[in-house]
Amino acid sequence: MDDDPFGLEHHSWVVPRSARTTKYEKLVFLGSKLRSIAKHRTARVPYGKTRDDICAFLHDAAPDAILAEFGNVALRIAPVANHFGIPVFTYFRGADASSQLRAPLRAAGYRRMMARLDGVFSVSQFLLDELASVGATHPNSHVVPSGVNTDLFVPSAKREGSFLAVGRLVEKKRPDITVKAFCMNAKDTQGITLDVVGDGPMQEQCQSIVRDFGMTDRVTFHGARPHDFVREMLGTSEVFLQHSVRAKNGNTEGLPTAIQEAMSCGLTIVSTRHAGIPEAVIEGENGHLVEEGDYDGFKAAIGTVSANLSRLPEFAERNRAKALACYDNRKLIKTVEREIEKVLKPK
Repeated sequence: MDDDPFGLEHHSWVVPRSARTTKYEKLVFLGSKLRSIAKHRTARVPYGKTRDDICAFLHDAAPDAILAEFGNVALRIAPVANHFGIPVFTYFRGADASSQLRAPLRAAGYRRMMARLDGVFSVSQFLLDELASVGATHPNSHVVPSGVNTDLFVPSAKREGSFLAVGRLVEKKRPDITVKAFCMNAKDTQGITLDVVGDGPMQEQCQSIVRDFGMTDRVTFHGARPHDFVREMLGTSEVFLQHSVRAKNGNTEGLPTAIQEAMSCGLTIVSTRHAGIPEAVIEGENGHLVEEGDYDGFKAAIGTVSANLSRLPEFAERNRAKALACYDNRKLIKTVEREIEKVLKPK
């Protein structure tokens, strides 16, 4: 256990810089940050009043363990947990184990943090591999997807030929490829439609593509809608489209919740070999996958599905069964609890 978990020599009177801060206090503040960086490879470990508040809370609450959602949060709280002798775990979900690794200081911080943790969870093996690529590994690591409520996300009466895309219209999901590939197929295939739920900076570009193809009667942009609306759309749609790619800043998915929800609702998945998606979608078994950014491949995959609509109930049944077996969040929560209990109550 560290005598000084915050790298601040317990100067609880250190305050953030402000116009009224003395020159001496500024130097103490800077020195505290530098000590924290040297010790933990981050300047974000709590200090001052924030540190005191956290310590008071942990003293009063006396938790058996701490589960830090996202690795960057664990980076800050692990030294505190160690100081109190509280087992600490973290859960990596996406950007925290992809784009953030591009910062050398963050990667170094994660490497140093691992020895402070009692266990690591990740929504996909892909993210654990990303962490391992920078030398951040832990012997007690587990892949536990976020999961969905399979009682709420259920199949209902399907609209024949209905395609659905859900998510922010941003670079990481390449909605331009999705709508263009669909429109190219819709030119030659009557009866298929696409609903797009979500908004974002690429919305106008995507709407322009649809207008240029003359497909405004076949493609509907719903904008951002409540989760209940999304759930209803998933229940009645047949095919789910998501062209996920690694963003320019290195950001990736972990295992998209939307794909797990779509599987639970019995949709056939057309997506990319990106992040944890291949861990859920098996080519030709419950969907189709192409390489990131492969427009021609995505167009061909949509074409394959459009030409074989009679096979969709078979895919739907497989996806529903897989969701029940692998992505029911109640089972997954119990898995996390069980692994934490193994540390708290070793045999």
